[in-house]
Amino acid sequence: MLATQRQHLILQELDAEGTVRVAELAELLRVSEMTVRRDIDALDAEGLLLRVHGGATRPAVFSAVEPGFGAKSAREADAKRAIAAEALTLLRPGMTLLVSGGTTTHELARLLPRDLGLTVATNSLMVASALAPDSEGGTRAAGGIRTVVLGGQRTPSEALVGPVAVHALDSLHAHLCFMGVHGFDPKAGITSPNLLESEVNAAMIAASDKLAVLADATKYGTVALAEIAPLSAVGVLITDERISMSPAGPDAEKLLRQSVGELRLAPLKPPSPSAPDPTTPPPGLPDGQPPSAIAFKGHDA
Repeated sequence: MLATQRQHLILQELDAEGTVRVAELAELLRVSEMTVRRDIDALDAEGLLLRVHGGATRPAVFSAVEPGFGAKSAREADAKRAIAAEALTLLRPGMTLLVSGGTTTHELARLLPRDLGLTVATNSLMVASALAPDSEGGTRAAGGIRTVVLGGQRTPSEALVGPVAVHALDSLHAHLCFMGVHGFDPKAGITSPNLLESEVNAAMIAASDKLAVLADATKYGTVALAEIAPLSAVGVLITDERISMSPAGPDAEKLLRQSVGELRLAPLKPPSPSAPDPTTPPPGLPDGQPPSAIAFKGHDA
C-alpha cells in the first residue's frame, strides 16, 4: 500500500473516531508501528492532524469525510442543471473529453449531445452509466459517444482512483477536462476530501489542453483535505449566479475573475408558480359555471 493510501485511511479513521492509536493503525493497515509513526509525522507536518503520545488526534476544525454520491446528488439540483447546460457551450464536434467524478459532471453526462462524435474518458461509474446507449431507456442519435472507463479503486462518490487510474491517464490526451470539485477557494484552489482522487484529478488536468471546473456557488470558500490545483490552472470556472448575489458577492466575483482564465455564471430559473386550485373558478366566472373549452390546433382539447 502506498503512503498516500495509508495516510488517507489514517485520516478517515481519525475523522470517525476523533483519536487513533499507533498499535491499532498498524494492525488495521498491516504495517509496522514505525511506518505508522512516519505517516503520522508527515500528516502532522502538514497540519492535518495533531500527533500525541501513542497516536494522534484531530485539530479543532478538520474534515476528511467524503460524502456518498446519493447524498450529494440531492443537493443544489437546479444549480447543477444550470451549470451543466452552460458547460455544453464549450463543446465542439469531434472533441475528446476527460470527465471526473461528481454529481455536476454526472448531470453534464446526461446532457451531452450524441451527434457530435465525442469521445469521453472518465473515472466515474455514474458518468459512464449515464453515457450508456440505453441509460435513459431511449434510442440515441447515430454515432453516440465513445466511452473509455478508467480502472482503479472505488470511492464513496463512485469514482475510480489510485495508481491504476493515474497510470491509464499517462497515455491519454484530451481537448477538454470537465471536473467537479468539493470546494474552490482563491487561496487553496480546487480541493477534494479524497487524497487518491485528488491525484487522479491532477493527472486529468495534466492530460488535457484545458480545464473546465463545474461547481455551484455553495462550494465557494470550501477547503477540503487535498489540493488538486491552484485556481490559475482553471481555464473556465462555471458556477451559478449566486456568487454575485451573496454579501461578499462582488468581491468574490472580482477575485475569481482575476484568478481563473474565464468565469461564467449560470443563471438559475425562478421557481415555477404553484398550479392553480382546479376547484377555484377563474376570475370573471360565476361560482359553479365551468369555463369554455378551448382547443388549439395540433393539441387535444
